[in-house]
Amino acid sequence: MKIAQLLSGIDIALTNEEQKFIKKHKGAVRLTALDNHENWVAQNLVRKGVYSLSKDNTTLNKNIHESNQ
Repeated sequence: MKIAQLLSGIDIALTNEEQKFIKKHKGAVRLTALDNHENWVAQNLVRKGVYSLSKDNTTLNKNIHESNQ
């Protein structure tokens, strides 16, 4: 692996649904505002490290700044 690749960040494979979710919810997201399907997509994004839960467990905060999104 080249140093330039390490400095540019790690690529995370995202589905089309996950990309749409990220485009729709650019910053913090309240879990109560999501429907069941969006909640499922959000759980997958938390597992991948794109979002994280806040301390109150009711808000998702975006961790990764997507440059191509």
